[in-house]
Amino acid sequence: MDSVTQAALGATVAGLVAGKRCSPKVLLAGAALGTLPDLDVLIDYGDPVANTVNHRGFSHSLFVLPWVGALIAWCWWRWQRQWPLWQVMTLVLAVLVTHPLLDAMTVYGTKLFWPLDVPSVAVASLFIIDPLYTVPLLVALISALLWRHMGAKACGVGLMVSTLYLASSVYQLHQIKNRVAEQTQGTLLEGQPSIIMPTPFNTLLWRVVIIGEEQYWEGLASRLDSNKSIDWVAQPLGQWPLANTDTLDALRTFSRNFIRFENRNGQQVVTDLRFGVAAYQPFQFLLAEQKTNGEWAPVAPQQLEPGPLPETALPSMWQRLLGDQSIDAKLCRQSCQTNDTPVDTLSSASVPKSNTSKQ
Repeated sequence: MDSVTQAALGATVAGLVAGKRCSPKVLLAGAALGTLPDLDVLIDYGDPVANTVNHRGFSHSLFVLPWVGALIAWCWWRWQRQWPLWQVMTLVLAVLVTHPLLDAMTVYGTKLFWPLDVPSVAVASLFIIDPLYTVPLLVALISALLWRHMGAKACGVGLMVSTLYLASSVYQLHQIKNRVAEQTQGTLLEGQPSIIMPTPFNTLLWRVVIIGEEQYWEGLASRLDSNKSIDWVAQPLGQWPLANTDTLDALRTFSRNFIRFENRNGQQVVTDLRFGVAAYQPFQFLLAEQKTNGEWAPVAPQQLEPGPLPETALPSMWQRLLGDQSIDAKLCRQSCQTNDTPVDTLSSASVPKSNTSKQ
């Protein structure tokens, strides 16, 4: 999640645990501790791909943070002994641990169990910035500063509201998963690797990506749709022209193999399909270039700037959220023309049927 949300979460958790000792200083300390795990972004692992895949690593581990938290709490208690040690420990540990747990609700992936060789946790029920989760926390903090005698209660209410919203996001995700399963049953998309994630700033409109052998299908599903059919946009996955490299393997693991390969005028670009919306995909990496003799060679990884988001994208996304199903996954009305990679728009009924499906 974004730094503002993590700071607000850390401050409200600290205010709740502090109880009668809740004060502006406690809230400020909680906000600072709430952003501490994200300081790993200051570490340079050598290239943009390594920096991306190693973020939310050791600094977000449930095996590391308790020890760090215990050390911080002990130092705090030794410096200022007005509080009992157990309360200081509880406050620091609660603030630090809730940070990666919230991060794990996004699609990015959080290595909660580092250094164990297990997949990152990515529930993917929240977008990395969601005002509906953050605003209750900020309102609680403002209330705690204005009415200090009830600061802890205000923090508790804010946390309760935001947690209920978080729980609702998991429910919304479950409902969309059921809808996708129904739409793909009996088609070639059934059983294929898929991922579902919310679109920016909400949990009503969801983006679905399904990976095939040579192409992937992308669709949008809103909880406000009257027609439960999902229209799919099919696009080529492309191919990697070289033998696998350590960098590509790391990117495959990080993205759960939801990646696309593109030859852009002799430059091989690899895109993580889990991020972005429409043509705006921020995790694009240049990994190889074509020589004058036609052969490909790996290059030092570079992260590319995503293309500009069309002015019509956000209004189209809002209309699609409200249930306008004439807008496809490219945030384009089905009759419009695009200038990028050619796509095929398929209704659920026109997705190729599986040979093994029941007639």
